[in-house]
Amino acid sequence: MQIDFQKSSDGLVPAIIQDAVTSKVLMLGYMNREALEKTMAESKVTFFSRSKNRLWTKGEESGNFLIVKDLKVDCDQDTILVKASPLGPVCHTGSDTCWDEQNISNDFLATLEGIIADRKNNPTDKSYTASLFAKGINKIAQKVGEEAVEVVIEAKDNNDDLFLNESADLLFHYLILLQAKGFQLSDVISVLKQRHK
Repeated sequence: MQIDFQKSSDGLVPAIIQDAVTSKVLMLGYMNREALEKTMAESKVTFFSRSKNRLWTKGEESGNFLIVKDLKVDCDQDTILVKASPLGPVCHTGSDTCWDEQNISNDFLATLEGIIADRKNNPTDKSYTASLFAKGINKIAQKVGEEAVEVVIEAKDNNDDLFLNESADLLFHYLILLQAKGFQLSDVISVLKQRHK
C-alpha cells in the first residue's frame, strides 16, 4: 500500500474509520507512517493524536478498540479507509459514532455480536454472557459442545419448536466463542467465500 505522507507538511494523512459490517462512518483521525505501521502490525486502529502529540491507539484507556478488518488507500494515495469492528462506543462521549449516530445493522446477527462484545468489554454481575467470559475459553467451548449435542438430539425428534430453540442456543454460544477468540461471524463467512471460489 503506497501512501503519500509528504503531501501535508506535518506528514499526516486522514484516516476514515468505517464499520466493517454496517458501513457506517464511525470517526475520522490522522495517521503518520508509524501509526499506520502499528495499526497494521497489531490489527487495532492507532492514530497520531495532534492534541497529545503522540501515537494513540483508539481504546487504550476505554477498552473500546477498533479491530481492523481491511485497509484501503484512495486514488490520490493521501487518505486511508479503515474498515473495522468497534468493541463498544467509538466516540469519547459514549456515542456509537463521532457524529452522534446509532451504528445499527439491519442484520440482527451483527447487532447481537455488538451486544456480546459490549458484555465482554463492560461486564456486569447480572449478565449471563459476561459470566461466561469471566469463566474463560474452556467453559465457553464446553457450552458450545453441550448446545451442539442438544441440537443433534432435537433434530432426531419431531418437535420443531425445541429444535429451533436449541439451534438458537447453539448459535448464540458460538458467537460468544468467536468473540472470546477475537473473531466475528464475518471472519467465518470470509473463509466460506474463499472455499466457494
